[in-house]
Amino acid sequence: MGGGECLGPVFLCILNWPLELDSRISCLCCSLEVPQGRPVWGLNSLPALSGLLVSLEGLGHFQPVDSTLPLSPKGAGKGGGGREGFLVPRFDPRLDLLLAAAFVSDAQYSRNVPFETSPQAIRLYYFYNHWTMRVATYFFIWVDLSLALFEEPALFPLPFLATSIAEVLCLAAFFGRLMHFAKVTSQMVFWKDSKNICIMVTIVLTLIDLIIYGSLEAVNIRSVRWSRALRPIFLINFPESRQIRRALRSLRNTLPDILYVFLLFMFSVLIFSLMALKLFGDRGLKTAEGSPYFENILEIAFELYVLVTTANSPDVMMPAYDFNWWYSLYFITYIIINTYIFMSVFLAVVYSNYRKHLKNEIRKLAYLKRHKMMEAFNILKVKVGTEFVVEEAQWRRLAQMVAPDMSSAHLELLLRISDEGQKGHVDKMNFLRLADLLNIQVVTINIKRHPLETWVPRVYQSSTSLLVQKMVRHRIFVWVFDVIILINAIFIALDEKNPFISYAEWLFLSLYVIEILLKLYTYEPRAYFERKQFWNWFDTLIIIAALVATVANATIQSASKYNSQQILDIVLILRILRLLRVIISIQRFRIIVTTLINIGPTMLTFGGLVFVVYYAFAIIGMGVFHGKVQFFDPNSTAPDATVCGSPALRGSAFARGRYCKNNFNDLASSFIVLMELTVVNQWHVIADGFALVTHQAAKLYFILFHIVVVILIVNIFIAFVLEAFFVAYSLEKGEVETAIERKIQELGVGIQEEEVQDGKLTDPVDAKDGGFRGDDRDNKRKALKGLYCRIASKKYRTVDTLLQRMFESEIDPEEEGSSLDEILNFSPSDIYPKNPSFENSV
Repeated sequence: MGGGECLGPVFLCILNWPLELDSRISCLCCSLEVPQGRPVWGLNSLPALSGLLVSLEGLGHFQPVDSTLPLSPKGAGKGGGGREGFLVPRFDPRLDLLLAAAFVSDAQYSRNVPFETSPQAIRLYYFYNHWTMRVATYFFIWVDLSLALFEEPALFPLPFLATSIAEVLCLAAFFGRLMHFAKVTSQMVFWKDSKNICIMVTIVLTLIDLIIYGSLEAVNIRSVRWSRALRPIFLINFPESRQIRRALRSLRNTLPDILYVFLLFMFSVLIFSLMALKLFGDRGLKTAEGSPYFENILEIAFELYVLVTTANSPDVMMPAYDFNWWYSLYFITYIIINTYIFMSVFLAVVYSNYRKHLKNEIRKLAYLKRHKMMEAFNILKVKVGTEFVVEEAQWRRLAQMVAPDMSSAHLELLLRISDEGQKGHVDKMNFLRLADLLNIQVVTINIKRHPLETWVPRVYQSSTSLLVQKMVRHRIFVWVFDVIILINAIFIALDEKNPFISYAEWLFLSLYVIEILLKLYTYEPRAYFERKQFWNWFDTLIIIAALVATVANATIQSASKYNSQQILDIVLILRILRLLRVIISIQRFRIIVTTLINIGPTMLTFGGLVFVVYYAFAIIGMGVFHGKVQFFDPNSTAPDATVCGSPALRGSAFARGRYCKNNFNDLASSFIVLMELTVVNQWHVIADGFALVTHQAAKLYFILFHIVVVILIVNIFIAFVLEAFFVAYSLEKGEVETAIERKIQELGVGIQEEEVQDGKLTDPVDAKDGGFRGDDRDNKRKALKGLYCRIASKKYRTVDTLLQRMFESEIDPEEEGSSLDEILNFSPSDIYPKNPSFENSV
């Protein structure tokens, strides 16, 4: 295309400047695609119009870019963002950076919000993701959920007007949050999102219920607040709760396969129920309570379902077994088939399907993160030679915008990793790792001298002092006190009233105090008590608290001959807690505990899921069973006190077991009952009790709770813990963590992980030395003055991160990635380029 041959793009762009950004026209002459409102054309193809362009630039409409670079053909630079050889409208220079930072932040925190890219929408999106907005959202969610404590039936009753005003305020906050979301995304995306529809429908239904309930209350007509069971929808459907939604999606996706197994299981229960009816129905047998034994098919089915949980074993078998021992074979066969085989199949199906769908979810996260990083790269990229890169200055501004609290040393370290050749730019492959780099915390270690070394250097550096320090650093010192702890455990188990045992406790306390003083003499105190030194704080606080409580107890006894049972209980508990110090010393214990701590945050996801189910069942239970069972003080003389306020419970196992506090009269009591049902033991007694005071159909409520919580959620939780523990326990550091550690060591500012405890150099308590080789260590410590670094990798090995890493290895660094729609439609049945397994990863 020669100079001046094509004027179409210029005139079209000028004439159509006010039109929408996303409408496009193509010039047939030069095959350039021109977005209306953000015109694009090549300077080197328009030499005759350079004066006009300069004038337009002076008016603030256009920004010229290097005209010596070649034109990009139509569609070049997939994803847009290529700047070479083009004119673009002059906007706020920070807007592109803001947009790229939004994409990187979404990739860092695994967010998937399809926000608009207009300047106003970007700024609103930043505000939408600000921590204050998230905290406010959670605050109103928990206020809304906690209203059940103050509404009838209430643990702490408040007037209806007060609770209704609080609920309306919460609904207003939810609606405002929803409208905020509508402002940052397109209308089509907003209305296609089922989460938004659920929230809006729930708000409307809640307002309708409030109006109806309030109107009936005004004329003294009692009714039920049925919309309260919908309140967990707000917790589930806001973007902040994506982890709970993921767990619910896994549950929902697992249901079809579980359903077939469950139907087969129920068919087996029905077959055995019919067999029981024919075998025992006409025998005239009686239960221990004197009731007819296995004469009703529904009662038989319920009792056999309970038998699967072993809650009524062997009671349900005894009448038949007493009649003829051969009948025990029927129950043994039933237990083998349904309790051991079917329940194991349930766990296997749940585990297999959950694992399959979890992999698919994590695979989506990995590809979505790559997609977000590609979007950011395409916005900031420039062409250097034959490849697209991001300039160092842009990379710095981007990293500072995403992580404004990052120190300059940390930023420089990440830049050194991303631009290893010090070329002044970051290539595509290294840019795509930015989100992972930001997710790994680099800890700055301040090497400090011991105060005694400054105050009395001659004494602290004397031969005797150095010998004491070497002894404390030696592993034998740790072993000696481990043995002392175990001996102390034996004395704790002995009779406390024996004077010799009492005196020995003072000896143990003295030894523990001496141990802490020696450590403070050897290790720098500020580093020893740094805020992340959990075990050091735990050890010291336990010893100090035990010393104070023991002295207080001894003082009270000697002064007034009065033994305070409360203080004595505290002393005994603190003594027992000291035994936990053994965990510090045994490496395998530490590994297991650390693994459990690492997967703890992700395990809380299932805590949220269980809370949602508990809350819904508790609200329903309070609506159905409120006031049916009453608790009376043991000394009460009320006529129905022994039968929980209901004559229908007379002679029942519920009344005989004094289960009166197991009721649905308030939210707290309801949660306790549901917890007892989750444990399973004696759950049929609770179900029978509430069926007696209402209707036999009430048992369906308890059966449904057992199916949802015990069979589904608990099995999924077991599958999750198994998978999480295997992955967290087995996988080593990832590529990004290794790159950071290598660069730290190359720069000469590295501290090995065993030399530091969770943040600051403290001359490790669990020393690795095999002997008194203290000279080299002393020389090393003298050389380490100033600031040094290490990565706190073990603190950030979340299960999501570990699983995500598996699938990221499948994505070619040069691959542009699938489209957003393709990623969101990934299926577990898709065939991957590679087919990684958990076993291979381990």
